[in-house]
Amino acid sequence: MLSLIRTFFAPVFVLLAVMMTMTFVDAKPASAESSKRVPAEWEEQEAIWLQWPGRWEKTYEPAFAEMSKIISRYQKLHILYDSPAIMNDARAAIARAGGNPDNANLIWHEVGSDSAWMRDNGPVYVIEDGAMTIQNWEFDAWGGAFGADIPFGKDNRVPQVVGEIADIPVEHVDIVHERGNLEFNGVDTVMLNWSVIGDSRRNRGYTREEAEADLMEQFGVSKVVFIEGVPKGDLTNGHIDGIARFISPTTVVVADCTGQSQCLGNANGNDAIFDAAAETIAAAGFTVIREPIEATARYQGQTFDTNYMNWLVGNGFVITVGFGNAEADAAAKARIETYFPGRDVYVIEMLASWAAGGGVHCHTNDQPALSTINASMPLE
Repeated sequence: MLSLIRTFFAPVFVLLAVMMTMTFVDAKPASAESSKRVPAEWEEQEAIWLQWPGRWEKTYEPAFAEMSKIISRYQKLHILYDSPAIMNDARAAIARAGGNPDNANLIWHEVGSDSAWMRDNGPVYVIEDGAMTIQNWEFDAWGGAFGADIPFGKDNRVPQVVGEIADIPVEHVDIVHERGNLEFNGVDTVMLNWSVIGDSRRNRGYTREEAEADLMEQFGVSKVVFIEGVPKGDLTNGHIDGIARFISPTTVVVADCTGQSQCLGNANGNDAIFDAAAETIAAAGFTVIREPIEATARYQGQTFDTNYMNWLVGNGFVITVGFGNAEADAAAKARIETYFPGRDVYVIEMLASWAAGGGVHCHTNDQPALSTINASMPLE
């Protein structure tokens, strides 16, 4: 077993036995001449985009207002709203949070949407041979996991509209998949959960071999790292952004059940999935840091583990989901500051959206800056 690095402010725990088999693919680039890549999230950004919650997701509004207030201090934030009434609600919420809805960095667009989860239905930005393109992957509301009556037609069109607004060409990709299940190191690797893209409700009959070839072609990567497994209660089927995140071209942070978490010792659940993911990622040649899930939080009769992996990286800042547990939130802030030195780290309580399936990363979609087009991202 490869040794795994654990850096957190709690006692060191011994890894549990790996309960699942996972694989990675290391193959030659599709084209040695191509410069095709997807920038890493920590590279310079042009803007961040989000879809403001509608009437069915009003409980998210205070967290969205806090996110908007913080992001607009550092960079442009494009806010899509489904109707003038929703825009008025958004402006009022930002003002209540102490922000300025007329901040020049807040850019408003009346664009139809069905939900407030723009990470998943929004664009993937790809750079190739000196130009930027938006990829519009098919979106079917997470394989219908939240109910057959959940609409997604307007969400599915959002990347096309973003391309029109930003004057970026759009290419359609006839594969159902969500951006929340894609982690890029900005150089040569994409990391994702096979349990999502291989879900028959998304892509019936799709094989790993087909997925590997498609991912390499679409993103210009030479390495595809698949983890596998569906964490308990995760209706997305296990998006990678709640399990494992790149923090540099060679380093990945992976969740770890510790302390007083519900998942600690649950050999048939999240504990085994996280440990097996760490093993697979280390075997693929990356340094692995374990991010402790060491406490719980209560919300409307439910108990949640304090998983802080769903962070958003922007120009000079990081925002992560908070759980209203002051000690755990503070410890997470300190850890994330070591992952992203030089960036301001914010923890926003957002249990309402967490109970519905995700946090700040799930709600946002980052647009790389044009200056990243010719950027060189060597491995460390």
